[in-house]
Amino acid sequence: MDLKYNIVKEFGVVSDKNNSWTKELNLISWNDREPVYDIRSWSGNHERMGKGITLTANELRNLKDLLNRLDI
Repeated sequence: MDLKYNIVKEFGVVSDKNNSWTKELNLISWNDREPVYDIRSWSGNHERMGKGITLTANELRNLKDLLNRLDI
């Protein structure tokens, strides 16, 4: 099965690797489903991707709350 995706919105780069891959936070629709927040590595042209994590808006809010409580 081919994986279909549409990057609805690019929020920004979390980290930049020397090999032109970047770890990014994006809003992505996978296989024509409702868009989800997505953190993963992408090649420069968004044609190849690494493993990542997808989060609903509620999950992203919970993660934000957790991160705000960290003392870093």
